[in-house]
Amino acid sequence: MTQQTSVTGADTDQLHALSGATGAPIENEALDNFEHGFPPGFGPGKWGLLAYGIALVFASFQILISAWHFLPSQSVRGIHVGFLLLLSFGLVANFKAKTEAERLFGWALGLVGFGVGLYQLIFYNDLIIRDGDPTTMDLVVGSLLVILVFEAARRLMGNALPIMCGVCLLYWFFGQYLPAPFNHRGYGFDQIIGHLSFGTEGLYGTPIYVSATYIFLFIVFGSFLEKAGMIHLFNDVSLGLFGGARGGPAKVAVFSSGLMGMISGSGVANVVTVGQFTIPLMIKFGYRRAFAAGVEATASMGGQIMPPVMGAAAFIMAETLGVEYSEIVKAAVIPAVLYFASAFWMVHLEAGKHGLKGIERSLLPKPLKALKERWYLALPLAVLVFMLFHGFTPLFAGTMGLALTVGLLLGAGVALGLKSTSLRVIFWVGLGLIAAALFKDGMDVKIVAGLIAALILLNGLTIGGRATLLICRDALADSAKTALPVGIACAIVGTIIGLMTQTGIGTTFGAWIIGLGQHSLFLALVLTMILSILLGTGIPTIPTYIIVAALAAPALEKLGVPLIVSHMFAFYYGIMADLSPPVALAALAAAPIAKENPDKIGWEAMRVALAGYVIPFIAVYSPALMLQAGDPMANVIGFWPAVVYATFKAGVAIALFGMVAIGYLFSRLTVVERVLCFAAAVFLFGEFPYSDPLGYALALALTVRHWWASRAEERASSLA
Repeated sequence: MTQQTSVTGADTDQLHALSGATGAPIENEALDNFEHGFPPGFGPGKWGLLAYGIALVFASFQILISAWHFLPSQSVRGIHVGFLLLLSFGLVANFKAKTEAERLFGWALGLVGFGVGLYQLIFYNDLIIRDGDPTTMDLVVGSLLVILVFEAARRLMGNALPIMCGVCLLYWFFGQYLPAPFNHRGYGFDQIIGHLSFGTEGLYGTPIYVSATYIFLFIVFGSFLEKAGMIHLFNDVSLGLFGGARGGPAKVAVFSSGLMGMISGSGVANVVTVGQFTIPLMIKFGYRRAFAAGVEATASMGGQIMPPVMGAAAFIMAETLGVEYSEIVKAAVIPAVLYFASAFWMVHLEAGKHGLKGIERSLLPKPLKALKERWYLALPLAVLVFMLFHGFTPLFAGTMGLALTVGLLLGAGVALGLKSTSLRVIFWVGLGLIAAALFKDGMDVKIVAGLIAALILLNGLTIGGRATLLICRDALADSAKTALPVGIACAIVGTIIGLMTQTGIGTTFGAWIIGLGQHSLFLALVLTMILSILLGTGIPTIPTYIIVAALAAPALEKLGVPLIVSHMFAFYYGIMADLSPPVALAALAAAPIAKENPDKIGWEAMRVALAGYVIPFIAVYSPALMLQAGDPMANVIGFWPAVVYATFKAGVAIALFGMVAIGYLFSRLTVVERVLCFAAAVFLFGEFPYSDPLGYALALALTVRHWWASRAEERASSLA
C-alpha cells in the first residue's frame, strides 16, 4: 500500500503521452484576476516563504477551530476575514507587483486587514455591550473593513462583483430619495456601518460563518484526498470503464469529473485538474477543441451539485434554511445524476454523429485492478457519507473524514520506512483496528488528534516519512490559497444581505415575482432563471445564489414551490451561469488547456449542458425529483413511485433535448425531426390535460420511425 499514493501511475502516464498532456499546471498568464485560482507556488523568494508560512498558520487555525470551538463565533469570523485579507493582498502583491514598493504596499494593506479582523477578538465584549451605539473607532475600523473587502474582491475577481455590491451600498445610503415603491426610510452612516461591519447580517453574516467552518474544512479535505492519489484512482476507473467505448475520451471526462466533483465541490478546480488530462485526450481522438473543452467545463461545473461535498453554496443553503446538510444532499442526488447523465448522453450522440472511436483497449487500465489496489482511498469519502446521513454535523463529519485521510497519508509514510512486508501488514492491521475502535467509541477528537500526532512523530524518523510530511504541509498551504476567492466572495456578498435585512427591498422584488406568478408560475421561473444567469455571468456562484435566493426563493415558496426546491433552482442556474458567455469562468479555465477561444468554448458548453438546463424546471413541477413533498403524482401513485416517475420523465426529456442539440440519434436527424423532438420535450413540461401522454407518444413515434429509417439507409448502403 505504500506505493499507491502517488498521483500518477504507469497506465495513466502512457495515456498522458498519447494525449500530449504534460500534467503540468496551467498558469493564468494574464493574471487579470485570480477567481479561478492562483498560479502555482506562493511567489518569489522571501515573500513567497512569508505567504507560505501565513497560509500554514491560517489552515492550522481553521482546523483547530473545527475540532475545538474555543473562540466565540463572531471572533472566529473576524479572524477568518483577517487571514483572508492578509493572504489575498499578500499573494496578489507577490504575483503582480512590479517593484518592491508595490509589494510592500500590498502586504501593508493585508496587515491592516488582519488588524481589522482581530478587532472583533480584542474588543469582543465591548462590541457586545455597545451594540447599536458604535464609537468613532468602531466606525473607522468598520469603514476600513468595507473598503478592504471591496478592494480584495476587485483584485481577486475583477470589477463585476464589487460594482454590483457598490450599487447596493449607494442604494443603502441614498435609496430614500427614490420614488415608491423602491425607496426606503433612510439610514445614517453609523447605522449602515454598524449593521454591515459588526453584526451577523452583514460582512460577518451567514456566508462568512460557513466559509470559516464548513467550506474551509472541506477544501482541506479535498486537497488531502487529491494528494493521497484520488484523482489517479478516478482517472483509472473512468478510463477502464468507458475509454474503449464510442467517443470514449469524452465519456471519461464526464465520468471522472463527476467522481472528482464528489470531493472537490468546485467546477473550475475540476477543469484545471481533470481537464489537464481529458481535454488533450479528447482532441487527440478527433473531438473539436471547443467541444472537448466545453465537455470538460460542463462536466466539471456539475461538481458543485454532486454530493456529498457539493459546492460552497450548498453549505450556505443548509445554514440559511436551518436544515441538516444531509437534507440538501438528498435533494441534490437525483438532479446531479441526471445532469451528468445528460452530459454523457450528449457526448455519446456527438461521437456517433462524427464517427469518433474509443481508445485502444490495450492502453486502458483495469478498473477492478485500480479499485483493488487503491480501494482504501474511498474510505474517507464513505465515512463522510455515512456520518452525514446518520445525524452528525457536516463540521464533525468533515473533521473525521479529514483525520482519516491524513491518517492514510501518514500511515503510508510510516509503512514506507518498514523494511519487511510482514511488519507493514501488522502496522496497517493495527492502525485499522485502532481506527475502528475510535469509530465505535464515538471518535473522541482528542484521541484522534493524539493518534495523528503520533503518526507525525513516526514519520519524522525516516526519509520517506519526512517526504510525506512535506506533502501534508503543502496540502495545508494549498488549501488556504484555494479558499481565498471563495472566502472573499462570501464576505463581500454580506453587503447585499445586510441591505436586504435592514431595508426590506427583497420584499418588494418578491411581491413582483408573486404578482407575476399568480398569472403564470412558468414566467416567474423563467424570470428567476434569467436573473440567476445574468448575475452569474459576472460574479461567482456563491453571491449569485445568495442574491437570487434572497430575492426570488421566498416568493417562489409562496407560489407553492417547496422551499428547498426554490433554493436549489437558484443554486442550479447560478452554476449554469459559469458556462454562459461572455464571462463563462469554466470556459476561461479550459481555454489555455485546449488552446481555443473562451467564447467558442462557452457556447459549446451551453450546447452540451442544454439538457441539464431543464432539470430545475422539472423539479419545480415534480418535486419528487428532489425527494420533496408536494408532487401531484404522489397523491395518485404514492411518494416513491412518484420519485421513480419524475426521474423517468426527466430522463426522457433530457434524451429529447440532447437529440435536438446534437441532431443525431441512430443517424443524423432532419430539421423536422429535431423540431418534433423539441415539441415532445415541451409536452413533458406541460401542465395541461394529457400533456405527458402526448409527449411520450410523440417521442416513441419519432424514435421508432427514425430507427426504421436508419436501418433502411444501412441496408441500402450495404447493398450498394
